[in-house]
Amino acid sequence: MVAITLPDGSVRSYPGPVTGLDVAKDIGPGLAKAALAIRVNGEMKDLTTTLTTDTQLAIVTAKDGADALELLRHDAAHVMAEAVKELYPETQVTIGPSIENGFYYDFARPTPFTPDDLEKIEARMQEIVARDEQIVREEWDRDDAVKFFLDQGEKYKAEIISSIPAGQTISLYRQGAFIDLCRGPHLPSTAKLGKAFKLMKLAGAYWRGDSKNEMLQRIYGTAWFDKKDLDGYLTMLEEAEKRDHRRLGREMDLFHQQEEAVGSVFWHQKGWQLYRTVESYMRRRLDAENYQEVKTPQLVDFSLWEASGHADKFSESMFTIKTQDERHLAVKPMNCPCHVQIFRQGIKSYRDLPLRMAEFGSCHRYEPSGALHGIMRVRAFTQDDAHIFCTEDQITSETIAFCHLLTTVYKDFGFEDVRVKFSDRPAKRAGSDETWDKAESALLEAAKAAGLETTLNPGEGAFYGPKLEFVLRDAIGRDWQCGTLQVDFVLPERLDANYTAEDGSKKRPVMLHRAVLGSFERFLGILIENYAGRFPLWLAPAQVTVATIVSDANSYAEEVVSALKAAGIRAEADLRNEKINYKVREHSLAKVPVMLVVGKREAEERTVAIRRLGSQSQEIVALDQAVATLVREATPPA
Repeated sequence: MVAITLPDGSVRSYPGPVTGLDVAKDIGPGLAKAALAIRVNGEMKDLTTTLTTDTQLAIVTAKDGADALELLRHDAAHVMAEAVKELYPETQVTIGPSIENGFYYDFARPTPFTPDDLEKIEARMQEIVARDEQIVREEWDRDDAVKFFLDQGEKYKAEIISSIPAGQTISLYRQGAFIDLCRGPHLPSTAKLGKAFKLMKLAGAYWRGDSKNEMLQRIYGTAWFDKKDLDGYLTMLEEAEKRDHRRLGREMDLFHQQEEAVGSVFWHQKGWQLYRTVESYMRRRLDAENYQEVKTPQLVDFSLWEASGHADKFSESMFTIKTQDERHLAVKPMNCPCHVQIFRQGIKSYRDLPLRMAEFGSCHRYEPSGALHGIMRVRAFTQDDAHIFCTEDQITSETIAFCHLLTTVYKDFGFEDVRVKFSDRPAKRAGSDETWDKAESALLEAAKAAGLETTLNPGEGAFYGPKLEFVLRDAIGRDWQCGTLQVDFVLPERLDANYTAEDGSKKRPVMLHRAVLGSFERFLGILIENYAGRFPLWLAPAQVTVATIVSDANSYAEEVVSALKAAGIRAEADLRNEKINYKVREHSLAKVPVMLVVGKREAEERTVAIRRLGSQSQEIVALDQAVATLVREATPPA
């Protein structure tokens, strides 16, 4: 007998081996039709997998969210590869995984693919779906599989298989005349893929990600369970392109980047004003929470990074130099070891804890050029970093306080949908398992006390401790991981930090690493895209432009600007000899939130015409009233 336990706790017994599809049919024809795969004792497997022992079983359908989508996209990659081989038989297939929001496959082909080719490939994929080809798993001997692919002219597949240990069973999947190496699982047939997919773009990619290897052609696509979701995703991409911070950065004259400083940002006056506004806001919030702001060196002897353990973990990402006197220095990639050095100066008592030490720390990390992305991913950045030195008993209260700070900061910037991931111990880490058990338990308990609902992000903790990752969702539904909180028992031990306890003994503090924004550069990029450059008045780099209709109003316009500046409003005058409609259009493109239009009549009556970004109407009000209104609207939160 084989006992199958279903998610609701019910048990179905069978006299002998049974497949996942058999169980689905037994439960009901509707489920059998919707079934895509099975989860056997938590592991995804093909629907046709034979079950020979008692098993915890779940039937996977399109309603299973991320797992089902990953399965669908994996199959989309295989169907695309089949289409390519049918249309262009000389092409070699290499690797094709599912990725976030889609899939890709890398191909080796002497002739470059074109956008027209993508249309043909997508049309052939639709034909393959319509054929409803069964997708069948086969197990092969490794050497037989190598020979098979070499005979097919598929040297890349043969190379992959050759790297697998001898004697290991190889799984291949066959759909129609196409056969591919894959661990699976897969959908039961190509028809289950449906038609809600689209090929998106072409790119280059090195074989196995190594620049020393051949350049391959990568085709990206996206796949969804229904056309509504596909259309929604494509609309989101269109909206994201309009909001691209790099384009808006140029249009709004915020910043630029250039080859002479790869991975760094040249902030222009308006961009730097935005940066300073965010920094000032954060400084006010930190002052209110009794953080001590510090500043630490950019260049630090490499021995400190070796002592902390960062050299072992991050050495490939660190910029280092050798001085004439043979000192080995590193440009700091993070702030934490330096903050420990400040903590170690002088004797610290339990009465000094918690000690909250903050720094807008300028850091540098070597990011591969291919990973750089505008100001979102750079080599030179500033972290809104802080470290809280506390006792074990203070972990929970400090976590609660930090979570309140973080969520209210995000709300002030317009982000109210925040999700939290709990990242536990990575494979490569410092500290004993006992230390990690204590740190993970403390952080989970603190998160619960703070009222957080967390999802597990296995193995993604820092090398010195587990962490909470705070993911905010923007105006068009994209997720961004920004804030973090980590519990660290390791660095205080490695860097010999201690305090005097109430009984006079020496104890190690717990170190809470925390950031709210993450890096200023990345967060500013997120803000630009979230608001599509249309910032709320308090954030806008240029808050008000006073534009003249006629030159007779120039002196009055300058008086208006002076009144606004005296009240703390960032204002400028546009006195150019241009038509007012031209000025309005130009400043609208620059995303200036408010325009005050003045002519001869406004100058005589000491009024202004208020035009707001995105509105066709205007309101005539007295100058004093306009200034008072704008001051109220431009007052920063908190």
